[in-house]
Amino acid sequence: MLILTTVLTTGALTLTACGSRDNKGGDKAGGTTTVVIGVDAPLTGQNSATGLGIQYGVQIAVDDANKKNLVPGVKFKVSALDDKANPASGQQNATKFVADKNVLGVVGPLNSGVATQMQQVFDTAGLVEISPSNTAPELTQGKNWQTAKSRDYKTYFRTATTDALQGGFAADYAYNTLKKKKVFLVDDKQTYGAGLAKLFKANFVKAGGKIAQEDHVSTGDTDFSSLVTKIKNSGADLVYYGGQYDESEKLTKQLKDAGVKIPLFGGDGMFSDTYIQTAGKTSEGDLATSVGVPVTTLPAAKQFIADYKAKKYPGDYGTYGGYSYDAATAIIKAIGNVVKDGKVPSDARTKIVDEVQKTKFDGIAGPVAFDQYGDTTNKQLTVYQVVSGKWKAVKSGTYNAG
Repeated sequence: MLILTTVLTTGALTLTACGSRDNKGGDKAGGTTTVVIGVDAPLTGQNSATGLGIQYGVQIAVDDANKKNLVPGVKFKVSALDDKANPASGQQNATKFVADKNVLGVVGPLNSGVATQMQQVFDTAGLVEISPSNTAPELTQGKNWQTAKSRDYKTYFRTATTDALQGGFAADYAYNTLKKKKVFLVDDKQTYGAGLAKLFKANFVKAGGKIAQEDHVSTGDTDFSSLVTKIKNSGADLVYYGGQYDESEKLTKQLKDAGVKIPLFGGDGMFSDTYIQTAGKTSEGDLATSVGVPVTTLPAAKQFIADYKAKKYPGDYGTYGGYSYDAATAIIKAIGNVVKDGKVPSDARTKIVDEVQKTKFDGIAGPVAFDQYGDTTNKQLTVYQVVSGKWKAVKSGTYNAG
């Protein structure tokens, strides 16, 4: 989306560096080798509640690895960089991670649009990247994924399933369960939002539904009065929104305040407690799909949730916290197969990518493994609805996009 110069001075690097570097490419500290797990996410501003959930999901995984001494001779540290949900910032952060030889893996980003500007940087350097939240299908399967799938970046993986399934899952629920027949379609013109809305539309129409009208908003918009009027006059019985909670939480409030008592339905970008906190009572009855099943229902995630709460970490762990923990764990396990007795081989990054591809373990958010495109093999999705001021899971399952 944006092109920027990626030449950095050494003064721009703010990542961990402890002691003196050994000739194998690791920093020694107290008889152990320091290995850094990078995190890229929006930590301030737009989407920050979800981004912070990613950061601290990784932090807990790293703390657990160090406590259990999962990789003898290695001490893990987290370096989190703020991309502000901005593609250019994400690309700059990717370059910083690549430049620090201590970084052997990165978790993130949150936004699919940011990922498009990071993938090439990581792939050229052979540095593994696992997103816990990107859902745009083209990131793993190429621009022509619907007709001819191709994997363009060997180093890119994700623990979240794609919009190819999420859009259809939402459309099926809207038409067959909610019995909605006429939808007003809105998106934020971003890679994730526009792509998800397009897939919802295709599947909703295929099921027999009609699109009353389509419109777009811009990220950062706060006044939706004109859009509200269009929706009110369209005769739609549902609004489907492709985008993040920052705009949809304001749209739904303005919609209901104007007397338009129809639900707003969105994707995982909308699934955040912040949405309900901002929209208040007007969010009642609204819906969102998200990847996986509710982390609060998974026995394996019980300790993770307890730790997150005990440490009083900011952000929302419920959306991608578990997937972030699992993404970091996949990287840590891969490092353990490559780094022996604290010695980091010169080709460690390349070997770690190969190890991640072979990943297979039971994570706290479900089974963790990747197919030939780097996509998760865990295809579970859930529809949530705001009931009495809280997100309530109303349906979990999978969707056959074929």
